[in-house]
Amino acid sequence: MRGCIEDLIKYRIERANETLADACLLADSGRWNSCINRLYYASFYIVNALLLKNNFRTHTHNGCKSKFHKEFVKTGIIDKSFGKLYSDLFDWRQEGDYADFITFDQATVTPILGKTEEFLKEILKLL
Repeated sequence: MRGCIEDLIKYRIERANETLADACLLADSGRWNSCINRLYYASFYIVNALLLKNNFRTHTHNGCKSKFHKEFVKTGIIDKSFGKLYSDLFDWRQEGDYADFITFDQATVTPILGKTEEFLKEILKLL
């Protein structure tokens, strides 16, 4: 069974990296709302891998966010700035996907690309 979890962790890491690359392509095309969506999912996949590695199971996006904050941000394992980034991406993805007249722009999204890449690298150190 352990091999299955390790395979799933590896898969989630690959998905995170691929989805971050997708976000960069969308940014290059000026597709800012879609870019935010992909940045959130890149973060979600890597956080999910971290939770799996530490034997935590969640069934919802909100559950994943809550468990991540409880076990890694509040304990100081992950810097609070990364916890805020993940929460912001969670909220922005929700707004971009479900709210009307929400438009992200280059000035807002471009800095978040680099921060999300740093976030993924920080989580990878723990995997």
